[in-house]
Amino acid sequence: MRKTYLTAIAIALLLAGWLASGAVTDEPPVRHASIAELQREQARIDEEAAPTRVRVQVIDASNQSRIVKVRGKTTNKRTVEVKVELAGSIVNRPVERGTVVARNDLLCEISIEDRQVALSEARESLNQARIEYQGALSLREKGYNSETAIAGAKARLAAAQAELSRRELALSKTQVRAPFNGIVEDVHQEMGDYVTPGASCATVVDMDPMLLVGRVSENDVIELALGQPATGYLRNGAVVTGPVTFIGQQSDPTTRTYAVEIELDNADGKLRSGITTEIHVPVDSVMAQKVSPALFSLADDGGIGVRTVNADNIVEFHRIEILADDSDGVWVSGLPNRAAIIVVGQELVTAGERVDPIFQDGVMLMDQQTAATPEDPDVAANMTVNVPAHNNAAH
Repeated sequence: MRKTYLTAIAIALLLAGWLASGAVTDEPPVRHASIAELQREQARIDEEAAPTRVRVQVIDASNQSRIVKVRGKTTNKRTVEVKVELAGSIVNRPVERGTVVARNDLLCEISIEDRQVALSEARESLNQARIEYQGALSLREKGYNSETAIAGAKARLAAAQAELSRRELALSKTQVRAPFNGIVEDVHQEMGDYVTPGASCATVVDMDPMLLVGRVSENDVIELALGQPATGYLRNGAVVTGPVTFIGQQSDPTTRTYAVEIELDNADGKLRSGITTEIHVPVDSVMAQKVSPALFSLADDGGIGVRTVNADNIVEFHRIEILADDSDGVWVSGLPNRAAIIVVGQELVTAGERVDPIFQDGVMLMDQQTAATPEDPDVAANMTVNVPAHNNAAH
């Protein structure tokens, strides 16, 4: 019995020793590749992989104007509601709506009533005061009149002259006249109407010169200067030109925009007030290329750009600024003066990637006269340039 216990204990000790020897056995550690090694391996794989084939078009830049675009409208320079200054009945109104008037043309005439009689009375009073003053001077020369009497006669003469001037002015105010050359936009009185001081007679508008008015952002206002030529494209199809004559110094507190005015010649009267207009003001000259909006790509931060291929066939991303739109493309700046733009396959590549470019029309980046690059028939058959219809781009 004792021998059985000893045997069991021995077996248990052997098992425990065997298990312990497995737990403490050192296994070789797993070695992980460093970042530099991983990058070298990836570069080797990329280099061994076949580069993406893309279609490229070489576009040369040309000198273009950078334009500030302003949404605005036409407006006449002056609008005046001409008012009467005396009370009375309207006895004459020779103008109608749309009548072309010159400065001082009659608009309304008020009844004279007793104003002519009062004017005649003032003239006679002036004659009397003048005679009395001359008589007072004669008596002073003879020693029969004092300086006080002379001063009194002179004051009465001045009062009579002032009264005559008031009567003449009152009579002239019975005729309400146009303050400037213009067109009668509206009439407010009819024959026989009784008016009081301040009542409107007619509204006269000055249509020459005409103004283009609009508002520009705080980013664009620093580009503008007085005298710059501007072009207006009117809603009715007309195109007009004129200089910038006013730039606001204070911004609108709500929109943070500044008022701008362009003066237009309207001697023929063809321009009307209130027509919607797009105003173009050239502010700078830059080198630009015309590209299709379909070739635009977005950067990680949302900026707009175009992918190109450099002389080493490496893809580059260039941020662009839209200058103007045309019927067959958009003028942009920010590209090299001679750029190889990826027109097919730009969505398949990223900046820094090596590609296999196929140049359109045989025009290559380094040599404009180089013959056409041979193309793989299978690839060429599947690579069709897809340039969609032009979309207008906002400035």
